[in-house]
Amino acid sequence: MLAVFLLPALLLYSVFIVYPLVTALDYSFFEWRGIRQTGFAGLGNYRDLFGVYPYDRQLWRAFGHNALFFAGTMLIQNTVGLLFALLLYRYGRGKRFLQAAFTTPYLVDPLVVGYLWSLLLNPTFGPVNSLLEAAGLDSWALPWLGDTRTALPIVIVVNAWQWVGFPMLLFSAALAGIPAEYHEAARVDGASAWQAFRRVTLPLLTPAIGVVSVLTFIGNFNAFGLVYAMAGSTGSPAGSTDVLGLLFYRVAFVEGGTEAIGRSSALAVLMFVFIFGVSLLASSYFRRRERRLL
Repeated sequence: MLAVFLLPALLLYSVFIVYPLVTALDYSFFEWRGIRQTGFAGLGNYRDLFGVYPYDRQLWRAFGHNALFFAGTMLIQNTVGLLFALLLYRYGRGKRFLQAAFTTPYLVDPLVVGYLWSLLLNPTFGPVNSLLEAAGLDSWALPWLGDTRTALPIVIVVNAWQWVGFPMLLFSAALAGIPAEYHEAARVDGASAWQAFRRVTLPLLTPAIGVVSVLTFIGNFNAFGLVYAMAGSTGSPAGSTDVLGLLFYRVAFVEGGTEAIGRSSALAVLMFVFIFGVSLLASSYFRRRERRLL
């Protein structure tokens, strides 16, 4: 009976996850001319990514930007999400409205969000710069997406804005599951509000923090739509917002030439191995932390 319920999900998983992965792994070991397989390449496609210009430079640059993208998103998204979850837990006024307001953005496709913010931040007619100029802050009215110093931070902030509702919901659920007796016992023992949060609340949020961290890592290292909409396929300006998703797009559809299938498949395999490996390690780490609480 259990197999009957699991079979549809297993079939979908096999068709949309397992088969593409196995196919990409197979393609990455062969030479291609267009869509025609011409011979066995071994690790040649992988060596090209690390040793052939411009991929050797673009790969590490994109990886570094992905790492910054993840770190910045985690810092902003989790801090703001936890703050609002605590406020809603403590006061509760307008809880449903605020939850809906914060969760609505991540229901919108990242491509749409990216194009929307590109219009808002447009240096010529965008309302953000218009408001800054109207407030007398002309020096703050910058070409946000046209400056190499501000482009990546702005994309990170927009990404965190879109997804902040996700950790807020998880943290709210986790806070609701903490027995009130724990907080009462901390108060009886003379703990301050900060001490109670650090010693009682925060450790009990470990499972939620683990889920948010792993899913954010997976999403950020697969990022494409938002960055593409805000910075184009080259990660403008001057590659300052280039990420692995954009690099994969260029290798596969723009710059890859006749060897596109092999090299792009090799890049896809590398991305999967890295993301899967780090996710496993992170999940294992948070499980160990969770066991210590039991």
